[in-house]
Parts: sequence; structure tokens; C-alpha cells
Amino acid sequence: MSTDSLSLARIQEVIDALLGPDGCPWDRKQTPLSLCDYIIEEAFELVSAIRAGDHAETAEELGDVLFLLLFETTLAARAGQFDLTDVVATNAAKMIRRHPHVFGDTVVADQEELLRNWERIKRGEKADKAEDGKQNGAFDSLPGGLPPLLKAYRIHSKAARLGFTWASDEDARAQYDAEWQEYEEACTRGSQEQMEEEFGDALFTLVELGRRQGIKANAALDRANLKFLSRYERMEALARERGLDFVDMPMEDKDRLWTEVKTEAKAEVKTGAKTGG
Repeated sequence: MSTDSLSLARIQEVIDALLGPDGCPWDRKQTPLSLCDYIIEEAFELVSAIRAGDHAETAEELGDVLFLLLFETTLAARAGQFDLTDVVATNAAKMIRRHPHVFGDTVVADQEELLRNWERIKRGEKADKAEDGKQNGAFDSLPGGLPPLLKAYRIHSKAARLGFTWASDEDARAQYDAEWQEYEEACTRGSQEQMEEEFGDALFTLVELGRRQGIKANAALDRANLKFLSRYERMEALARERGLDFVDMPMEDKDRLWTEVKTEAKAEVKTGAKTGG
């Protein structure tokens, strides 16, 4: 047995003990549905660790996610629905089926053709599963619980693979400019509902502009959030060092602190680039 198999077996032993007659009352009360929120929470914590570049934290969070996935599988196995072998076999077969350019004779010219082929295979799979000959829509497979920015990115990605997107980056930019103009007009003459709708349209188009440049809006915004929080904490620290009450400081003084922190951060980036750090 491989080291990985032994590791999985060890986690399975822990889960079996927790769910056993003398196990943990809380774990024994869990259901596949009750674990969903914990899976989402742990997945977010894993992503945060990966983006922070914290390898030790990433390993720990991967373990938490793995534990919950095995927990779900164990509950399903005890209910006679499926087990880990079924999960692994199904996924392996799907990945092989969706990569005919690796496991078959299919030749793809570029990544765009590869993605279109993937989408074609996926649609065929969904059609085979459809009941009463009902065809699933192109976007039916999108999880309803995706964060809105990530969902917008997935929608644009899928639409592009289906050949429904702007012909050029310039066309996409022109559409964004038009959407933003409509938002500004709504701010002047429209209702709150109209303003929100037009802002959403502009944001949706902006996500596509980023996607075309290899930028994922959800990750970009998360990075901007972290940058703001880091700089804000630095401003508070500088204010404390100088015996100032940050909350009561005039806005112009806060602006000067922000500029100081921003300049400091950019200098650190330049120094790191020069030293290879």
C-alpha cells in the first residue's frame, strides 16, 4: 500500500471512530446537507492560504477540505449510495473522456479549440443524462451558490467557448464604455433600482474585459481587498507611533498618511524586485 493510501486510511479510521457508537455526538448528528456550509468555509480558507503563499497553512487547510470530503463520502457509503471507490472511478473516467487529446487520438490546434472540445463533450454528457429527452441549457451546470463575480467569469468563459462573445477586445471595451454611460445617466435621472441594474451591467462587462486579459475578477478583487486592509492597518500603526488618534484625525491628514503608506509599499516592491525578494 502506498504512503498516500495509508494516509487516507488513517483519516478514514478517524472518521469511523468519530461516527462510531462511542464517537463524537456532534459528528454523529451530521448529515450530507449539514456539512455543506463547513465545506464552503474550509474551501474559502484554503483559497486564502494559497493566495497568501503560506505553504504550511495551505497543507493544513487541504487536510480540512479532504477530511470533509471523506466525511461526506462515508455518510453516503453508510446510506448505500456510493463509496470512495465510486467517486474516484467516476472522476477518473470523466477526466479521461474529456481529454481525448491526451488519452485518445484527437488533435487540437490551440487552447481555444481544446476548450470548445471540452464544452462539446460536456454537453454530450449532460444530454445523455437528461430525462425524457429534455436538453439541458448551456449554463445549467453552473452552481447556484457561486460568488457573483466568479459566476460572471464562468458565464463569460462558457459563452466564449460557445462562440458568443465580442469579436475583439476593442468591441468589449466599447460595450463597457456604453454600459458605464448608461449607469451615469441612471445616476442622474434614474431610480435606485435602475442605478443598480446599470451598475451590474457595467460590472458584468468589466469581468469580461478582465477575462480577455487573463484576469479573474474574483481573484483580482480579493487581492485589492487584501492590499487595502494591509495599507489601512499600516496607517493605523503609523498614527499610534506618532501618538495620534486615527479615527479623530482630519480627512486631509488621513489622506497624507495613505499617500505615505502607498509610497512606502511601492518602494518595498521596487526593492524586492531589485534584490530578487
